[in-house]
Amino acid sequence: MTNSPVHRRTVLGGAAAFAAGWALAGCSDSGDGDAPRERAKGQKIQLTFWSWVPGIDKPVDLWNRKHPEVQVKVEKVSAVNGAQYAKMHAAIKAGNPPDLGQIEFPVLPGFLLDDGLLDLAPLGAARHKDKFVGWQWQQAVFGRSIYAVPQASGPMGLFVRQDLFDAWEVDTPRTWDEYEAAARAVRKKGAWIETFAPTNGNRFAGLAWQAGARWYATHDDTWIVHIDDEPTRRVADYWESLVARKLVKTIPDRQNAWYKDLQTGAIPAWVGASWGDALLAGNAPGTKGTWRAAPLPQWKAGEQAFANWGGSTTAVFAKARYPKDALDFAVWLNTAPESIALLIDGGYGFPSAKKGYATTDLDVDKDFFGGQAYSRVFAAAGAHVDTSWRWGPGVDTLYQRLGDAFTDALADGSSFRSALAAVQRQTLDDLKGKGLKVASGG
Repeated sequence: MTNSPVHRRTVLGGAAAFAAGWALAGCSDSGDGDAPRERAKGQKIQLTFWSWVPGIDKPVDLWNRKHPEVQVKVEKVSAVNGAQYAKMHAAIKAGNPPDLGQIEFPVLPGFLLDDGLLDLAPLGAARHKDKFVGWQWQQAVFGRSIYAVPQASGPMGLFVRQDLFDAWEVDTPRTWDEYEAAARAVRKKGAWIETFAPTNGNRFAGLAWQAGARWYATHDDTWIVHIDDEPTRRVADYWESLVARKLVKTIPDRQNAWYKDLQTGAIPAWVGASWGDALLAGNAPGTKGTWRAAPLPQWKAGEQAFANWGGSTTAVFAKARYPKDALDFAVWLNTAPESIALLIDGGYGFPSAKKGYATTDLDVDKDFFGGQAYSRVFAAAGAHVDTSWRWGPGVDTLYQRLGDAFTDALADGSSFRSALAAVQRQTLDDLKGKGLKVASGG
């Protein structure tokens, strides 16, 4: 059986309901690279795997004990500011990528432009489809091709310091209007409910997703880009208002100053994702027992609109030496109950697999959350994620653009809407520069 890497002209298929019309039209094709090999019976090989997932070494070690003929070597890569993807793209360009890599849902299409990933469909990957949550499996399905195995998602929610909210008589907000009221109440106590982290384009995308934004669509072979659509402007206006009234900080999240604020109570809440349990427990240990998880505030009371922050896959690179063995490892890593248990223990997110765990298994930090079965909050959110959202090429660059634009807006006092408009223009130019046909939405 022959396998060929992704080409720039690959037709990108959406979820089943979107099957037609998702196109990634490029200006040129590249060669197929080194032909993949079929491992001989009894032959011992080693695969390389780049990942940043906490505790990934443990399931890999277990695989290596169970599969002495197919050893996997993990190389940890930094996930700070997209460093892992810069390294992967550079390795693809140099012709020496690893066999497998950890790649998030939003940036998968960007790797298609590099001819960087292997189409797993000829290897029979489709037979594993029903093992995974449908919309998450579809994140790596483009046309008739399959380019990765889903690992985990990040349904969004709200983390709060329940002890401080109770002491200050602040109710956990159920809507964004109530969140604003809570922000005012918290500020009167000398704290800030949150931070608007200007460089966190990933979280901002999740908030826009929840509000009903549609940043990418296609018409025939043309990408339609609408980063500054009305739902996104609504989100930007909301947070700009909180910033203007000094109801939130504007420091980066998930850095030292932010962790300090979590521990001291200067910031008693965080709009985060399911994987945030390990983040909080590991970086604010002195607050053990005081945190609770709650559903993401809604734009309209009673709605059930949720979104995803993050979500990862295990992808096989185009130059993988033994692609069938790489696929076997990727599927085992993300479906075997014993592997899932180790990944959960490391805090990797909400499993993409349908089976092999119970929701309560994810309550690894239950004591940190005062005994709350907090994963039920994220399971319910995951069941109501708007699955019509789609990603387009160049999202890693888009995140950098958003970070720069919001940082500039905070510095010079310009509006967040103007920041979105600038990113819209830049994104159109970026995609044109990649040889794609693009048009502005709206």
